[in-house]
Amino acid sequence: MTSRRDGILREMGLAPLWRLRGAAEIEEAPVVEPAPPEPVVRAPAMPPSEMQAVDEATVKPLARFAPPVAGLSSGPPIEAPATHRDVPGDIASLGWDELDARIRACDACELCQRRKQAVPGVGDRQADWLFVGEGPGAEEDARGEPFVGQAGRLLDNMLASIDLKRGEDVFIGNAVKCRPPNNRTPEVSELAACFPYLQRQIGLIQPRLIVALGRPAAQALLNQEVKIGAMRGKLFEYNGIPVIITYHPAYLLRNQADKAKAWEDLCFARATMRRLKHEVEA
Repeated sequence: MTSRRDGILREMGLAPLWRLRGAAEIEEAPVVEPAPPEPVVRAPAMPPSEMQAVDEATVKPLARFAPPVAGLSSGPPIEAPATHRDVPGDIASLGWDELDARIRACDACELCQRRKQAVPGVGDRQADWLFVGEGPGAEEDARGEPFVGQAGRLLDNMLASIDLKRGEDVFIGNAVKCRPPNNRTPEVSELAACFPYLQRQIGLIQPRLIVALGRPAAQALLNQEVKIGAMRGKLFEYNGIPVIITYHPAYLLRNQADKAKAWEDLCFARATMRRLKHEVEA
């Protein structure tokens, strides 16, 4: 591991709090059942400097898949959304420029009344990685870009810790595109009103992997009740695309002890992505 990554992990509050297990000690992603099994990634024992050697053996081979396939062609079964939701016809045909304009002019819910501007999302429009957060905060509302405040700086460090960078093979968006008052959690009706925009973004990007940051983002994607602690370390599905659930950076700023769990989730996501790419290339 480079000294740069050591510094990033220290900024995330992780080093030297824990260590990553060897490849033989990490379990494959489990089948999701109504009564969740024990979390898949456990307290590590190998130093993070050896993490790259672990990635290739962390999960079983997974194949990239597309709708309407309900699961992976190999590797662990995944949990599908409760119901399939089609993109409304007037949004389903929009290209990027038209979609951004539609989002910025949207008045489908009451969040539009107090926003400074809507925040469509930012990044590589052909990215393999899609990170979905909750909604814009005050600074995001002012600047029109997601994750630019303190939580955004933490997200950038999280990305860097697994060799990713904002805008490079990464797209970042939110479940709702307008700031909820006082940064409260988006209501179900607000998530529902905004979800067609996220659906269309996913359709345009066609990411290999989606990382849901926090409960509202996961609930919007999976269309079901979500408990982060019980659903970490497992693969879910949105329209044939694997979904991994972890904590929102804003939550991690308030709950420092869970940063190590988020790091485990990032390692799991990176290993999953590498396996997905390997299966496509094989």
